[in-house]
Amino acid sequence: MTHSALASRYAGALVDVATGPQSVVDPHALLRELRGFEEILHGSAELRNALTSPAVPPARKRAVVGKICDRLGVSRIARNFLFVLTDHRRIEMLAEALEAFDLLLDERLGFIRAEVSSDQELDQPHRDAVARELELLTGKKVRMRFAVDGSLLGGLVARIGSTVYDGSVRGQLQALGKRLAAE
Repeated sequence: MTHSALASRYAGALVDVATGPQSVVDPHALLRELRGFEEILHGSAELRNALTSPAVPPARKRAVVGKICDRLGVSRIARNFLFVLTDHRRIEMLAEALEAFDLLLDERLGFIRAEVSSDQELDQPHRDAVARELELLTGKKVRMRFAVDGSLLGGLVARIGSTVYDGSVRGQLQALGKRLAAE
């Protein structure tokens, strides 16, 4: 099984716990807590080595994770998730599991993700208008990431999964060229 598949499996279990009917945790707060731990893990080569080394006893790894969790004030669910990753020697895939968790959480909550590129930075009213249009097109709530693409002449391009909505000037000119060629 690949790291991605394993990370998705751990993330799926965490989403089930975080969004289950008995859950009292805010899934977004849980993600922030785990990202805080991941930031510390990423920033310390010594910590990464200690938590991934087979030479360090599991009880010692748990103690280190527990102390960091105490300092960060993380919830019991976040702490237990980190303990599971540590116990199964999977802590090195924390960042990947958190990305998968974020995606799965959006799916569970009815969101889709859109990557929107434009020729210049969009102000908030334009971003809101794009969000409304994409929500009308897809019938779902949209979480958007914006980027500036200097190769665009004007307009914008939105990618949702494998679907591309091309509202760029170049795209409109290409579509016009195809229609003219077909006539």
